[in-house]
Amino acid sequence: MGATSSRSDLAPSPRVLGPLARTDKILKIEGIVIDTNVFVAAGFNPRSASARVLAAVRDERFHLIWNQSTRREIEMILRRIPRLNWEEVANLFQRAGEFTGPVDPRTFVLVRDRNDRKFAALSAAAKRPLITNDNYLLRDLSIIGIDALTPRAFLARAGEDT
Repeated sequence: MGATSSRSDLAPSPRVLGPLARTDKILKIEGIVIDTNVFVAAGFNPRSASARVLAAVRDERFHLIWNQSTRREIEMILRRIPRLNWEEVANLFQRAGEFTGPVDPRTFVLVRDRNDRKFAALSAAAKRPLITNDNYLLRDLSIIGIDALTPRAFLARAGEDT
């Protein structure tokens, strides 16, 4: 069963006192939305902050929140760029992380790039931070009031910047 905006599993568990929680000495975030450019950057530079974010999702320290629209875009872009491999990241899109609640990218007209609106809308609907390398998107979302961070800033906030 996919995640919805009304599901209790999107709300912090009793152990969680805010968006960040300590579990077994590892800082864990319930879920994050990841922009396509983070997947691309990780594919080209395996030592980058982008790659470390994806590794943390793979290691289940963070939970990828996605919907069909964002997954389709990420898959299409990764299949289109010869040096990148969709199959290396496809398993990060766990069914439990699928957000099936209402998401309306049309309400994000202040986001300059139409293709970024789906990520902004998902982040807002799921009430989860958006991780992106797009400076325009970061600026646009800070004006709107959506939690958006670069991979490096996200890792620092989560205590994983070592």
